[in-house]
Amino acid sequence: MNDKRIDTNVKRAVAAASVGTVIEWFDYALYGAASGLVINKLFFPTLSPAAGILAAFATFAVGYFVRPIGGVVISHIGDKYGRKPALILTITMMGAATVAMGFLPTFAQIGLTAPILLVLLRMFQGFGAGAELAGAIVLVAEYVPRNQRAFYTAIPNAATLVGIMLATAAFLAVSSLQGDVLLSWGWRVPFLLSGGLFVVALYIRKHLDETPEFVAAMENAEKRKKKEHVPMTTLLKESPKEVVFGFLSVSGHNANIYILSAFVISYLINTVKVQRGDALLIGTVASLCGIAAVPLFGLLADRLGSAKIYMLGAASIAILAFPLFAALNSGSLLLAAIAMALCYVLGFGAMAGAQGAFLANLFPTRYRFSGLAVSRELNGVLVAGPTPLIASALVSAADGRPTYVALYLIACCTLSIIAIRIIQSRSIHE
Repeated sequence: MNDKRIDTNVKRAVAAASVGTVIEWFDYALYGAASGLVINKLFFPTLSPAAGILAAFATFAVGYFVRPIGGVVISHIGDKYGRKPALILTITMMGAATVAMGFLPTFAQIGLTAPILLVLLRMFQGFGAGAELAGAIVLVAEYVPRNQRAFYTAIPNAATLVGIMLATAAFLAVSSLQGDVLLSWGWRVPFLLSGGLFVVALYIRKHLDETPEFVAAMENAEKRKKKEHVPMTTLLKESPKEVVFGFLSVSGHNANIYILSAFVISYLINTVKVQRGDALLIGTVASLCGIAAVPLFGLLADRLGSAKIYMLGAASIAILAFPLFAALNSGSLLLAAIAMALCYVLGFGAMAGAQGAFLANLFPTRYRFSGLAVSRELNGVLVAGPTPLIASALVSAADGRPTYVALYLIACCTLSIIAIRIIQSRSIHE
C-alpha cells in the first residue's frame, strides 16, 4: 500500500512539474517566435525592419531581467513554506501574463502605451517564471530515489521541448492565415489558448502533497529553530562556489536552446529568406526529435554520472555550431532540419538530461530551491534572455553572416565545460 502511495505521488509530482514547465516554455517560445514574426510589426511599426526585430527581441530579454528577482522571492517561499505554494504562485503569474498578452492592444490602437504594457506583462511573466523550472526540478528530485534523480528530473526538462514544439506549431498553424488576418487577430490565438494549459497545471498542483524531503527538513529545522536563517542567506554563506559554478554551467545550455527556439526561426525567415511556414515547420520537427532524447540521456546520467553527460552535451553543441549555420544557409530545408535536430538531440538532450540532477545534487534540501533558482536565473539574465538579441546584433555586425553567432555559442559551451569540470567534485551524489 505504501509503495503504491509512493508511486502515485511520484507520478503526480512528475506530472505537476512537467505541465508547469510546458507552460513556461510555451510562453517563452511563443513570444520568441512572435518576436521575429509579428511583435516587431504590431508594437514597433515606426522602426526599420532590422531595428524592429532588435526591439522585439529586446522585449523578449526584458522578461529575463526580472527572473532572478522572481527566483529569489519565490524560491524563498519554496524553501521556507513549501514547494507546493511556490509552484502554484509561479504558474498563476505565468498563465495570467500570457493570456493577457492575447488581449493586448497594438501600437496602431493605443500608440506608445502598447509597447509599455507589453514590457510590463513580460516582466510579470518573467517574475513568475523565475522559479518555475528550478521548482519543478526540486519537486521531482525530492520525491524520487536518488539513484534515479537524473532520469526523473530529465522529464520536466524534456517538457521544455514540448512547450517549444507546441508554441512553434501554434504559430505554424496561424501563419497560414492571410497577412492581414494574422496581424489583426490570428497572432492572439496561441496566447489565449495557453489558458487551457494553465487551468490543467493549476488543478494538478493544488492536489499535490508536499515533498517528503522538505517535510523531513522542516521537522529537523523545528529542533534548531533559533539557529535557522533566511534560506538565501544560508545559501550564499555555505555554498557560494556551488552558486557561481552552477550559474556558469548553464551557459551553453541556455545559449543553445534560445538560439534554436527563438533566433533561428527569425534568422531563417529574415536572413536566409525561407518561407515563414517552412521555418516554423523545421523548428517544430527538430524540437520533436529532441523530446525522447532527454530522458534517455537522463538514464545515462544516472549510470555514468551527470557531470559527464552534461559536458558531453556542451561539447556536442560546440562541435555543431558552425555546421548548424552552414546547413541553415545551404538553402536546403532537409539539411537545416537535420542540423537543428542534431543540436536538439545531442546538445539539448544531453544537457537537459543531466542538468537537473547535477544542480539538485549541489545543494542540500533546506536551501536547494534557492540554489537552483539563483544559479539558473542569474545565467538567464546574462545569457538566456539576451541571446536572441545578441545573436541578431552579431549577424548585423557581420553583414548577415553567422560567424560571430557560432563563435558566441562555442564560447558559452566552453564556459559550461570548464565550470562543470571544476565544481563536479562538490556534487553531493556525483
